[in-house]
Parts: sequence; C-alpha cells; structure tokens
Amino acid sequence: MLLLVLCLTALPVLNCNTAGVYVIDGDTIHLSNGEKIRYIGIDTPERGEPYFEEATRTNRQLLEDRDLRFERDVTNEDRYGRLLRYVFAGDIFVNAELARRGLALVYREGKFPDDRYFDTLKEAAEEAAAAGRGIWSLGLSHPKLLDNREDYFLPGTVTE
Repeated sequence: MLLLVLCLTALPVLNCNTAGVYVIDGDTIHLSNGEKIRYIGIDTPERGEPYFEEATRTNRQLLEDRDLRFERDVTNEDRYGRLLRYVFAGDIFVNAELARRGLALVYREGKFPDDRYFDTLKEAAEEAAAAGRGIWSLGLSHPKLLDNREDYFLPGTVTE
C-alpha cells in the first residue's frame, strides 16, 4: 500500500487494477489506499443535477474490470487534497469518453494549467454537443452552465 501512495504522489504515471477503486461520482474516485483522484480537465454533474446518475454509472462501467493508468499533468493536487489525474482504463481515455458521451463539461483552455489533453477533450465535447448527447441535450440550461458558463469550453453548435 505504501508503494502505491508514493507512486501516486511522486510519479507522473501509475498503473493499477480496479480492485479497491470506489467511484464517488462522474469525475472522482477513491482508491483502497485512501488516495482520492479527481479527473483533470472535465467537470461532471453534482448530486441533484441533471445527468449526475448517468455520469456516475458510466464512470463505474468504464473502469470496471480494466487495468487503470493515472497520468499527472502540471498540478499534483486540487485545493481539497485530491490528486489530479488523467485516467485511462485499458485503452479508454476515461476523461474524454465521459465528455464524448455528453456526461462531462470540459474546462476552457487556460482555466487551469493542466491542458496536455485539452484538444482531445475539446473534440470529445464538440462531438457530444453536435449529437445533442447528455448535458448538451439541454443546450446552455444545465445548472453548471447557468452558474459558471465562462469556466467551460462551449462548442460552437450549442445554443440557448
């Protein structure tokens, strides 16, 4: 367990399996060693918001029975002490897949210094918005967009 903790905090990439992974919501997981992982570059609905359940369930399904890889960018932790990571489950880039399914908003470029995969996340959001998937089926009326629209990348196809 100690080795896992050291790897998570010191190395840019860590591999593990899904044993001991607890899905909190669409963009946060807890590991059996006590570490909390917050997905970089995306923001999924909070409890009580439209698409919360779908994002949480999809996150769980994407991680299930796959080897996981966590990749660090510039920032190691957020203000809540969660490790900030890009998450890969087998060959699936989970952060991007949640955005592609319309279950996560993508933070605008420059909002945070962690933007290694911004173009990939942006393309996923554009695809979801063009297809009207998930959050994007609501146009700009999702609570996250009503309160903090300037924080997020807004695909050109999205209208009021």
